[in-house]
Amino acid sequence: MDNCDFIVVGAGSAGCVLAARLSEDPATRVVLLEAGGHHNHALIDMPLAWMKASMTPKFDWGYMTEPEPHLDGRRLPFPRGRLLGGCSSVNGTMYIRGAAADYDSWRDKGLAGWGYDDVLPLFKRIESDWRGPSDVHGGDGPVEIQPLSRDPLLTPAFIKAAGELGLPETDDFNVAKPEGFGLPDVNVSKGKRHSTARAYLDPVRNRPNLKVITGALASRVVIEGGRATGVEYQRDGKTETVSCASEVILSGGAFNSPHLLMLSGIGDPEQLKELGIEQLVASPRVGQNLQDHAMALAIYQASGETTFDWHLRLDRLALGVLQWKLFGTGICNYSPLSVQGFLRSTPGQDRPDLQFQVSHTSFMARPWFPGWRKGAGHQFTAGALLLNPESTGSVTLASADPRDRPKVVTNFLKEEGDRVRLREAMRFTRKLFAAEPAASLVSAEIMPGPDVQDDEAIDAYNRSMVMSGGHPTSTCAMGADDGAVLDAQLRVRGVAGLRVADASVMPDVIRGNTNAPSIMIGEKATDLIRAQ
Repeated sequence: MDNCDFIVVGAGSAGCVLAARLSEDPATRVVLLEAGGHHNHALIDMPLAWMKASMTPKFDWGYMTEPEPHLDGRRLPFPRGRLLGGCSSVNGTMYIRGAAADYDSWRDKGLAGWGYDDVLPLFKRIESDWRGPSDVHGGDGPVEIQPLSRDPLLTPAFIKAAGELGLPETDDFNVAKPEGFGLPDVNVSKGKRHSTARAYLDPVRNRPNLKVITGALASRVVIEGGRATGVEYQRDGKTETVSCASEVILSGGAFNSPHLLMLSGIGDPEQLKELGIEQLVASPRVGQNLQDHAMALAIYQASGETTFDWHLRLDRLALGVLQWKLFGTGICNYSPLSVQGFLRSTPGQDRPDLQFQVSHTSFMARPWFPGWRKGAGHQFTAGALLLNPESTGSVTLASADPRDRPKVVTNFLKEEGDRVRLREAMRFTRKLFAAEPAASLVSAEIMPGPDVQDDEAIDAYNRSMVMSGGHPTSTCAMGADDGAVLDAQLRVRGVAGLRVADASVMPDVIRGNTNAPSIMIGEKATDLIRAQ
């Protein structure tokens, strides 16, 4: 299969979908290139271990942002999955589509075929939803969708507290207008993470017309006569090339896809020239328009031993792991999320612009045992994600060496509108924890602390604490104008036979977690390719 029909670069949330779907035709030869390794590991399968997995060097690209100019020069860690399944193998397993208006806004930008009515059938195709098939949900798709386990004490308490503030309860965030408080769905099957590697790739790995190459770092797209004809990659210290007759599809994500385009001579002419890369296509927007959900944090001391720290005592944790291994049940098959809500920071918002979460665990939680080491203690961590950021960042080349990570800058809090809404998010957090029965669950505000009250103090705290929600998008954005990186068919402008299909194609970040939309984009790209 040195010569094939399609090359998919990146076996992540969208890449696994493309490889599986395109290879359904036995006459179509597909090669899937992945820089990382396999996904068969307990840390990957166990939903509780997602944060540990995402920070394990074996599974992570190791991205750090450049010093952030509006966050006191801090550099932010940016975990990205480097293995089969990509980020779907290391994320928090949350399955959220975004609002219908998100996709309708793409359509209204001139991107025909991307409105909510267009993408809803694709979401339904993905899902084997616990609710069963309906006009909203799919019942027999490859990805199993389950409800997140409710804490019997904490979840009802926070939902009731939100109700005291006039915010309704909801049992489904995957509807056209998600709003209110409840718990999200997760892609978990029989207690194990159901990534796209598990759901799409594993069942078809033995197809003779599908070749999966791991440990393959793509170094450039081979472009001849204005057409993509293959991909050069590095593996085991050697440089190899695979050729294709039809198309190359980049599915490396919001950082790696623009990186590979620029290494291939598609990008800003001045930057390419500075690094000695031959310009093939002048496309200055490659790597620009980086959007992500900035997250503001608050931490509260619990008034009793009601949080997940109780389960992290080493003997109890060991029993939990054993129960999970034997039966797929218990504390290891879910994340300790107390509640989630979608709300509006101000009455003037046309739809929710904040995603609010409370976890009944410390941000520094760790296993503990008397006489060995102390735990983090009983705490609640609240996070508010800004869903429609005004501030945008960039991904630019650090060098012409494909082994060097590109430079990432989020520009979080650059725009005053973002600072205002995250101030309001902090004030909402305090209102929620002051409302009963949530107020009875806590004894003190640890961070930011009661002295942090006015706008200036909250801004200073946010500059010191805001972090990434882990949802980078839009660095190879679709657009109706000739200057956009991609057209509405996901084709790279200026090069035949080359597309991008991952979160980088979004013209604007959706208002929710980006994994489900990335899977949808993989399905959409398959349809576009087949139609052509």
